[in-house]
Amino acid sequence: MTQEQNFSNVTFLTVQEVAELMRVSKMTVYRMVHAGELPAVRFGRSYRVPANAVESYLRSAVVDGTDTQGPSSSAHTG
Repeated sequence: MTQEQNFSNVTFLTVQEVAELMRVSKMTVYRMVHAGELPAVRFGRSYRVPANAVESYLRSAVVDGTDTQGPSSSAHTG
């Protein structure tokens, strides 16, 4: 069974654009793509990443700061 996807409304970003948006290197973006952390489509020798995939990744990576363990007990007290 094949699913047809409508790509008419998808905005694709280059690896350079993703790197600038995330403030990481292009190599980091390539690693994320090859590790399967960030979906991408290959066009010839270059990759394009759907903009909504970058937004989803960033949303899921947000740290809310609710650490329930408190300060580490091994902290140095002078």
